[in-house]
Amino acid sequence: MTSDDASPSIQMKRMPTNAELIPGAGRVVMDAPQTWGRGILSDMRRTVGTHWCKEMTNFNQKTIAVTLLIFISVIAPTLTFGAVYGKVTNNKIGAIETIISTGWVGVVYALVGGMPLCIMGSTGPVLAMSTSLYTMSKDMGVPYLTFNAWVSIWLCFYCFLAAFFDITRYVRLATRFTDEIFALLIVSIFVMDAAWDPFSTVGILHFLEPSHTSHEEHSDDPDYSYLTTGFLSVILGFGTCSLIFFFRSFKTSNFFCHDSVRSSLHDFAVTVSVLFWTLIKELVFPQVKTETLSVPDTVEPTFKCCDSSCKTYFPDDCIDQTEAWGTRDWFVDLSDVDGKAWVPFMAAGPAILAFMLCFLDCGITWHLINHKSHKIQHGEAYNYDLVLNGIFNMVNGMLGLPWLVATTVPCIIHLNSLAEKDERGHIVKVQETRLTMFFSHLLVALSVLALDALKLLPLPVLFGVFLFMGLSSLPNIQMWRRFLLFFQQPSKYPRTVYTQYMEKDRIHKYTIMQILFFGGVFVVMNVKAISIAFPFMTMLCIPARLFLFPKIFEGWELVVLDGDDEQIAEWTGAKEDSMKNPHLFLVVDVVSPSQTNL
Repeated sequence: MTSDDASPSIQMKRMPTNAELIPGAGRVVMDAPQTWGRGILSDMRRTVGTHWCKEMTNFNQKTIAVTLLIFISVIAPTLTFGAVYGKVTNNKIGAIETIISTGWVGVVYALVGGMPLCIMGSTGPVLAMSTSLYTMSKDMGVPYLTFNAWVSIWLCFYCFLAAFFDITRYVRLATRFTDEIFALLIVSIFVMDAAWDPFSTVGILHFLEPSHTSHEEHSDDPDYSYLTTGFLSVILGFGTCSLIFFFRSFKTSNFFCHDSVRSSLHDFAVTVSVLFWTLIKELVFPQVKTETLSVPDTVEPTFKCCDSSCKTYFPDDCIDQTEAWGTRDWFVDLSDVDGKAWVPFMAAGPAILAFMLCFLDCGITWHLINHKSHKIQHGEAYNYDLVLNGIFNMVNGMLGLPWLVATTVPCIIHLNSLAEKDERGHIVKVQETRLTMFFSHLLVALSVLALDALKLLPLPVLFGVFLFMGLSSLPNIQMWRRFLLFFQQPSKYPRTVYTQYMEKDRIHKYTIMQILFFGGVFVVMNVKAISIAFPFMTMLCIPARLFLFPKIFEGWELVVLDGDDEQIAEWTGAKEDSMKNPHLFLVVDVVSPSQTNL
């Protein structure tokens, strides 16, 4: 056949499809690497070196309100984790160590950290890692605190290496898909721990159970009624949460004559609610014995020694003694390895797992807080803050204090409390300050001087604060809003980009797949035998979004569901322009006559 025999082509013009509006829509691109320490230096210049003075001087009413909120949000889990640390480490680490660790790290991080909106604290995965290290130290016949200190040194070294070679850029591959799974996971922990946790005895509703541990210490009191205590605990807990939401609702209400009054009620809602229900308990129901915070009596190391060797714990290991010989030293003896010179080198192995845990816990939380929709202007500092986190945990390890990482829900609460939002709940501006974290953690550190005052706080009231923290975070998670679409009439769907342009079946399909990934991470986290691997399960969401979802969804669909505000605005702008000026967006298809006859 010659070229003369070839059928002439026909040019046909048509409107572009959604996928053709922006070539390459939905792709995730990795940032250019800043290796050999350049990332650390640029992080410092962009954050601490540029905005420090402004962040240390922007004091106002909101600063006071948010400081009190963060203090209440931090002190309760700090003491709770401290009590659990005491159980899993045979009191090598306890509540006093956890308070001191949280206090000094928070104060120093507020002064020198790159992202002061992020709150440092104890988390469940780090606790699980510490439990594993304690078990390993017992199996090797090595003192736990010494082994933990050597692991901490290696952990700091790995953090520096990762920051030096800009490994943190891989975390930036996470999109809203991964961020929201992680955020919803942490929010679910707060809600369950506050209301009712099926995997433990924690939560307000558990006080109604006759076998709850809080009732055991009053078993010999004939006047004690677990039902009375349980019902009052339920009233205190849910009452605290409800009153917080009630006060915060005045922010946009028509009541009161001045905006400053409404703002004050909104800002101090948590503090006022906690004080109100604590006074109700103390003044109206003083005879009802509700559970309070488990607070140590004195400021000293938790581990009390039977003798000068400090190998046994008083009083469990020396019942016949009337008093302890003393307490352990604050500084851990790195040479106390019972003659096993290989221990410092062997610690490098478990330190890799500890590094991955801290790297993922911090990295995903930092990425979530620094999402573009949050309008943070003072920059991010992944590499610099990773180095700081390694240094903090090394110092904690050498002092026998627990490790700390970025904690998601307190970070979200901190961000939202400092944010100004529009009527739709979208963040317009954030007061980026170091003062709220500095003052709140200074209060945490100083609380060791007022331990008796902390005992006055009813635990159900603090559970109410946790419930508020969890529930108030839910509306900001798009995954939760899409989940609610399953129960709504399609014609009544909220007007969003994805409900406007996508078919509802496609939206539901994406949500179901995201729920499946969330379920996998949730199950791993709540099965104690494998709970330490939950950050790795979270990390698997990143390659799933990068490689699996583009095969199931079109790029433009991933943009409107998973893209940041700039990407969504770019696509919707192109869509609207194509509808207003169709002649500018016509696509030319070249078709042969033989094809048109098919």
